[in-house]
Amino acid sequence: MAERDDQQQQLLTRITERRRDVEMFLKRARPKSERLTTVSVVSSAVAAALTAGPGLGGPSFTENVAGVFGGRDDSLVWRLLCLLAMVVSVVAAISANLGKSKDAEARIIAAETSRAELEGLQAMLEFGQVSFEDAVGLYQQYISKVAYVESAGSASR
Repeated sequence: MAERDDQQQQLLTRITERRRDVEMFLKRARPKSERLTTVSVVSSAVAAALTAGPGLGGPSFTENVAGVFGGRDDSLVWRLLCLLAMVVSVVAAISANLGKSKDAEARIIAAETSRAELEGLQAMLEFGQVSFEDAVGLYQQYISKVAYVESAGSASR
């Protein structure tokens, strides 16, 4: 009986540690994902704004802008706006694809799900609502969903 209690306590410790690992992952992953999304959206909007003036105003727009800056050649305005639009479009494309390439959103959702499942498992185990054998099986099932989350123990080794 004492051995089973020790094993159950070890499992509870592992659950707590794994929940902490998942929480640390989420604290890093969420802001990074949000930044990439924000950069992508803002860059796309800036690219659209840079092309809107010449697109809607035509030659009179570029002539007026050139006049404001003391230039006579409105082709410089066109070239500058096109260059800036290209740069921010590239930034938008890179930031959008960085988030997708690592499947950040799916990883965050899986980690949030796993965290909730581990919390529920911990409560069921503490209150005797699940057998030890079933708890071990559920633990293995839940952590397999977040195999990409490093454990704090392995990071220090």
